[in-house]
Amino acid sequence: MRVAAIDCGTNSIRLLVADVEPGPVPVVRDLDRRLEIVRLGQDVDRTRRLAPEALARTFDACRRYADRIAELGAERVRFVATSATRDAINANEFVAGVRELLGVEPEVISGDEEARLSFTGATASLGALGLPTPYLVVDIGGGSTEFVLGDGHPLAAVSVDMGCVRLTERCLAGDPPTPDEVAAARAEIEGQLDRAAAAVPLDQARTLVGLAGTVTTVAAMALDLPAYLPERIHHARVAASEIHAVTERLLRMDRGQRRALPFMHPGRVDVIGGGALILDRIVARVGPSLADDEVVVSEHDILDGIALSCVREDAGSDVRGRG
Repeated sequence: MRVAAIDCGTNSIRLLVADVEPGPVPVVRDLDRRLEIVRLGQDVDRTRRLAPEALARTFDACRRYADRIAELGAERVRFVATSATRDAINANEFVAGVRELLGVEPEVISGDEEARLSFTGATASLGALGLPTPYLVVDIGGGSTEFVLGDGHPLAAVSVDMGCVRLTERCLAGDPPTPDEVAAARAEIEGQLDRAAAAVPLDQARTLVGLAGTVTTVAAMALDLPAYLPERIHHARVAASEIHAVTERLLRMDRGQRRALPFMHPGRVDVIGGGALILDRIVARVGPSLADDEVVVSEHDILDGIALSCVREDAGSDVRGRG
């Protein structure tokens, strides 16, 4: 079946049009995979409202995605919205606009559902790598981070209000951020990790799997890539020491230096330092339990999970925890 999956988060909106073959080892064959940074969650942490200019940027992207979906002839479309939309008191404006532009009802999903979809998308192809389980899948978004522990399927999950946009807006105003700002951000992250650990036994993880733009960008920097190369990034294994070194470098750079990095998406320039710090603190927290003190990086994530969900019966949530 040809499907279209749309993931609308706090920082970006992404589209995957793919031919999906369900089965014990499902196959997702990409026809088009694209991303636009729309910063839908601009100031939502402070105002609890989606800003008019953020909605306009997002709707412009939706128009382009609608044209591409029609061009490729997708049989089924699923649109999922996450952290920023969950938090906004005017989410109805967003829902009405998407419905008009794409002809589908956008689903403002819970943190648990977001975590389940991320786990499904990230782990569908991991079995061939022979990595020890359980996996801890970590999806660092703009407004939230999802933690899912599982062995073939999710066993426990939690979504916490910690993402690269939210952390930057709260703590990292400087360019580059000051030592006091970085210390405040670290304290914020540690508090959120305590909350995550209360719901998900992080210390049981044997393999740490990192998803989304923060993780893939940090991996590109650790690999010293000349450009953003998904085929080099997907399933790369990045040591904790390399993640720490990259994080320190990013937090010392100013905006111009970050923008000049050849793999850096322009929409991540302002928030990559905060995202890298989140990843660094996660690795420090769970590292002692891992078979190898590293992150396995996946280009497959919630977008792939949404695509897979379009063609198979939802078995229902077996995720325990709180969102």
